[in-house]
Amino acid sequence: MALIDVIKCDIQDGEFCYKFPSDDLRIGSQLVVYPSQTAFFVKGGEILDSFTSGTYTISSENIPLLNKVINIPFGNESPFKAEVWYINQISKLDMPWGTPHPILLEDPKYKIIVPVRSNGQYGLRIKEPRLFLETLIGNMSDFKADKINQYFKGRLIQALNSLLAKKIVERNVSILDINTDLIPMSAECEAQLNEIMGKYGIEIQEFSIMSVNVPENDESVIKLKEAKAMMARLNITGKDVYQMERSFDVLEKAASNEGAGGQMIGMGIGLGAGVSAGNTMAQMSSQMINTNPTPTPPPLNLDKQYFIHVDGAQMGGQTVSSIQNLIRQGRINGETPVWTAGMPNWIRLKDVPELNALLNNIVPPPMNL
Repeated sequence: MALIDVIKCDIQDGEFCYKFPSDDLRIGSQLVVYPSQTAFFVKGGEILDSFTSGTYTISSENIPLLNKVINIPFGNESPFKAEVWYINQISKLDMPWGTPHPILLEDPKYKIIVPVRSNGQYGLRIKEPRLFLETLIGNMSDFKADKINQYFKGRLIQALNSLLAKKIVERNVSILDINTDLIPMSAECEAQLNEIMGKYGIEIQEFSIMSVNVPENDESVIKLKEAKAMMARLNITGKDVYQMERSFDVLEKAASNEGAGGQMIGMGIGLGAGVSAGNTMAQMSSQMINTNPTPTPPPLNLDKQYFIHVDGAQMGGQTVSSIQNLIRQGRINGETPVWTAGMPNWIRLKDVPELNALLNNIVPPPMNL
């Protein structure tokens, strides 16, 4: 084979490493190294002299380590054998990535487990060419970007799965809203991935998470969206209004059912009017919604004063204690009309929660022995 006069490499797009096809070299040959390239002389698997961008005339002086190994004879055309490897340090920025299988994550805001997928793009650059050549190349004649992707795809996806799960939980953002937070998450993922790839002289650049998505027809995703909608409605209407709406929904459903429960509610709505019907509905809905089988009555306001109808006459200034005494005496009962400040009309005693409690907790008077 003829001795080589010019050593150069026109590296193709996506190619990070290239081995010059001949090792029959001579002193006096021209070595051309283009910008963003580094050339290495290798002998017997040992990396020796290196050259950055420029044009060099090979002499025993500018390959001192190689010359020491093979003891090149003096002379302008002295032949010698050595491999020349080129490492391309131009960035490759269009590398796609994606999670091949969904990650099961618990939404940190609504506590519902949903399947999550993610995808994006990143770039590669050989930051330390010697380390890259020593740790990955071996005896391969070339090394392209897709081979790096093939080698590290499993490691990248594993790291990404862990990072995505960690960042979503740390930021306490619902998975449905996480796409508004992708830029800082991408930066943190890039830093973490560089710790892995840096061991091989590779640098991750412009790492981006383009989307985090969930399957629209998944049952858990549907529940998550319902929970988000419910929270939004609660924030808009306020807790009290929302609870009242829920109470009316429960009553409406119960009243539409055939049976004793529906008939009772229908009768209650039909018999009452104004405040009386409203209070009856409030009590019924409270009992239906409350999961405690024995509701606790509200605390008694002993200073509050009521007007009551007794024996056809109106009596004012009646406190809870005096009303309790009248109940014990049998002079009034649950049907007795009562009124106090704040009520638009007279209502039955049993429709006032704190007075209704007296009907179920009547204590007999002490016995005269």
